[in-house]
Amino acid sequence: MTDRTLLALICGAVVGGAILLLIVALRGTEPRDETPSLLRRGSNVDNRKQLIRLGAGLAVGLLVLVVTEWLVLAVALGLLAALADRFFGGTGEERRAIDRLEALATWTEALRDTIAGAVGLEQAIPATAVNSAPAIKPALNLLVDRLRIREPLPSALMRFADDLDDPSADLIVAALVLNSRLRGPGLREVLSALADSAREELDVRRKVAAERRSTRRSVQVVVAITLLVAATLVLFNPTYVQPYTSFIGQFVLFLVILLYAVGLVWLRRLAKIEVPERFLIRADNKRAARAGDDRMEVVGG
Repeated sequence: MTDRTLLALICGAVVGGAILLLIVALRGTEPRDETPSLLRRGSNVDNRKQLIRLGAGLAVGLLVLVVTEWLVLAVALGLLAALADRFFGGTGEERRAIDRLEALATWTEALRDTIAGAVGLEQAIPATAVNSAPAIKPALNLLVDRLRIREPLPSALMRFADDLDDPSADLIVAALVLNSRLRGPGLREVLSALADSAREELDVRRKVAAERRSTRRSVQVVVAITLLVAATLVLFNPTYVQPYTSFIGQFVLFLVILLYAVGLVWLRRLAKIEVPERFLIRADNKRAARAGDDRMEVVGG
């Protein structure tokens, strides 16, 4: 491959990318949630972890650049080190989601049993928050504090759902909000059905998590073996990888790493559990704020 052919390929790729961006700009995209940034306010623990990952990625990239003098490989390994939690993580988040769902099911059963003793929601919620699981205890404590300062129960429950930020919690909170407004019978039966549904969902999530664990392990093994083989060739057989030191070799290495990254992203998606979107949201507009009323909206119909 001559330099002129390589230049033609690069120009074609740039023109194709520009056309694609133009099409996306004309058609538009759906709005997405804002991604967290280090420049915005957030928890100090999360910011510290992000800074540590960025520092580790920068250190790995500089080390690879000094040893191999390959800019493409240095950037790729630096990004891999900085984003290792996104490629190989997920188990902690999945475990927290399972613990939160189990805690919700247990709390719903406790709330049902407490209400069975002819106790209202305003008294049952603080009583059940004392022995709640750690996964939902902070959110429940905030709910109890809002009730103590005489915040209306529907508003406090809606903010409780926002604190949990879980689709399964929306079902339970929606039933509590409706009962707090209508004050009708049958809440105990509804909570029993919701608790049983949460238990069934918990069993399904645990089974799926056990199956996805093997996929995550396969991804980690593939990446580890690939990096080990590449490091062995670079350190002990530099003649074999000598062609990658040229400009064309770096471009070919870029294509190989790009295909490898696409495969990693695909495997990561296979190991990720897709959860439904929340349907219980608060109406954050000025009219609702002046009226002091929290309304339930169903997303997507």
